[in-house]
Amino acid sequence: MTALLTVEEHRARVLAAVALLPAESVPLSEASGRTLAEPVLAAHDLPGFDNSSMDGFAVRFADVEGADAGNAVTLRVVADLPAGTADDPALAPGEAARIMTGAVVPADADAIVPFEDTVGGLADSLGAVTVLRAPTATGAFIRRRGGDTRTGDAVLSPGERLGAFALGAAAAAGVDTVTVTRRPRVAIVSTGSELVAPGHAPGRGQTPDSNATLLAAVVADADADIELVDRIGDDPAGIDAVLARATRADVVVFTGGVSAGAYEPVRLALSDRIAFEKVAMQPGKPQAFGVLDDGRLVFGLPGNPVSVAVSFEVFVRPALLALQGRTTVDRRLARLTASESWTTPPGRRQYLPAVVDLVTGTVRPATAGGSGSHLAASLARAGAFAIVPADVSAVSVGDPLDVMLIP
Repeated sequence: MTALLTVEEHRARVLAAVALLPAESVPLSEASGRTLAEPVLAAHDLPGFDNSSMDGFAVRFADVEGADAGNAVTLRVVADLPAGTADDPALAPGEAARIMTGAVVPADADAIVPFEDTVGGLADSLGAVTVLRAPTATGAFIRRRGGDTRTGDAVLSPGERLGAFALGAAAAAGVDTVTVTRRPRVAIVSTGSELVAPGHAPGRGQTPDSNATLLAAVVADADADIELVDRIGDDPAGIDAVLARATRADVVVFTGGVSAGAYEPVRLALSDRIAFEKVAMQPGKPQAFGVLDDGRLVFGLPGNPVSVAVSFEVFVRPALLALQGRTTVDRRLARLTASESWTTPPGRRQYLPAVVDLVTGTVRPATAGGSGSHLAASLARAGAFAIVPADVSAVSVGDPLDVMLIP
């Protein structure tokens, strides 16, 4: 009997076949979810000038150094500085400028006194101000020019995903265009003569095709573009026909048709072009993968919905992220303890749809007693996959487990 591949062995074969996609320049407005191919360098200092971090008064520290409730200091207010003004009023000894958060600090000032450390605060601040509490030192409440980033500093690095925070950092650094890798183009193909489109009442022996909908969503979540979604029966000729329609795809993902049955169109059509393996995992034991002569990556996943979800997370998603040059290609893992007991398949790593409670740090099966690979409803209840090692035959309450968190 052919030995089963470990998950790591099959995954390594997949990732070894990945070639980085080409880069392109896009405006920030179109860069959400893209992966940086080149670093983002600051176009200017950030902040670009010394500015106030508080609403209050720009002062000479020497004028107010000894101020406290028993020794108040009164200063003459000679200017009013809102954020955005370019004014730089001179401050003589005994003078102050009212200043708002973000406004440029006058060259003659070296500290800020917040409104709450004065008698009148904002309500009585345009003629004179009485300081009740001295700043702690020169530079108090002043954000210095370049304190965050200097011109030319790397703000973001290649391999980073441009999410909302990263896009904001690029914009703050004065950048409006970034160099990113092209999004992978993915073709999704469900196989099986028993499949009907969702919404159509299945007849005898038929079942709704949920895999195409599932894969379309997780492919998009992996920041890839969907090139084609198709469904074919059990005729092997349909495989080459759909491949001909998906010539622009970088990756083709088939579901179903990869096992050892009599009607397995993916295996029958592609056994001389890609490898069909058995992997020591549950669900997802039958796997197919290879690279066509034109460079397209082809995945053949089992047909059951939980098998599809697990196989995608373990093998396909990392490949899609690696194609983009992503620094991190794996989901986050959390170490939690089991709150229920269940049995696991001997000799195979189990990926169990699970419900997590991050408050108590526990995990349990999404369906009572575990779940088979056919229970699509378990995916709807799950927010994670509990990962049980291959050398474990049963999980007991309190056992520690690695858990793959699915947002």
